[in-house]
Amino acid sequence: MLTLKTFKQFALTQDPFSGDVAKAEDVYLTEDTRFVAEYLVQAAKVGGMVALVGESGSGKTTIRRYAIDRMAAEGQKVRIITPRCVDKTKLTTNTLCDAIISDCSTETPRRTLEGKARQVERILTNSSRSGYNHVLMIEEAHDLSIQTLKYLKRFWEMEDGFKKLLSIVLVGQVELKAKLDESKNWEAREVIRRMELLELEPLGTGADVAAYLDIKFGRLGKERKAVIDDKGCEALAAKLRRQTRNGVVYSVAFPLLINNWCRRAMNEAAELGADLVDADVVNAL
Repeated sequence: MLTLKTFKQFALTQDPFSGDVAKAEDVYLTEDTRFVAEYLVQAAKVGGMVALVGESGSGKTTIRRYAIDRMAAEGQKVRIITPRCVDKTKLTTNTLCDAIISDCSTETPRRTLEGKARQVERILTNSSRSGYNHVLMIEEAHDLSIQTLKYLKRFWEMEDGFKKLLSIVLVGQVELKAKLDESKNWEAREVIRRMELLELEPLGTGADVAAYLDIKFGRLGKERKAVIDDKGCEALAAKLRRQTRNGVVYSVAFPLLINNWCRRAMNEAAELGADLVDADVVNAL
C-alpha cells in the first residue's frame, strides 16, 4: 500500500490502484484485450462457448465486466447467469440449473433434475422468443470438475429452431487451459473441441506500462509523467521480465503486478525524497 509520506510527496489523496475501475473509460485496452472483449460480446449474440484464461491479476474479471457493460450500453437484451457457488469444485448440473432458473425467471426450481432440466429449457425458450440472449458466465472455472465440464455441452446444445438458447463463458486461471487439453482429459473432448480459448497477454513493453499508468493516474486528474517518467516505466517493465532455465525471456507484467510494483517504487521515491519515479528508483527495488 502507499504510505502517507508517499501520498504527500506526490500530492495524491487517493490510491490510483484502489477502486480504479468504475466505468468503461477506466479500463485500459490493448489491441489484444479489445479483441477479447469484442469476442465475448459476439459470443453472447451467437451462442458460443468461450474460455477466457489468464494469470492471477491479468485482468480477466475486468475484461468480463467491460464486455457486460458494452452489451448494456449497446442496449442488447441479454441475461447474464452467474452461479453464486463459492466453491466451484462443488458446482454441478443441479446448481447450474438452479442458477439459470433464478437469474432468468421468478420461478422456484423443481425438485428433480429431470424437472429442472425441462424447466430450464422452457424458461430459456420463452425468454429467447421475447428477444433475449442468455450467457452463462462462470468465474474461477479452473476449479470446475471434469464431470461438470462435460455436461456444459448439454446446456449449450439447447436450441429453439436454429437459435442457441445459451452461450457459455468460462473465466479462469491458467490451470483451466490444462483442463481443456484433450490429451489430458479425453473424456471431456466433446466440450473441449467446441470451446474457443482466449488467453490474456502481459503488458510487456515500457510503452504498454506507460499507457496503462496514464489511465490510472489520469482518472485522478494527475499526469502520469509527474509521478513516473518513461524510463521509469521501461525499468518497471524490465523488472517484470523473467527467464526460464533454457534462457527464454517472458513477461509477467500483468495489471496487478504493475500496480504492486508501482506502489513500491512510489514509496521508495518518497523515502529517498525524490520528486519522480525514474529508472534509478525502480532499479533500487
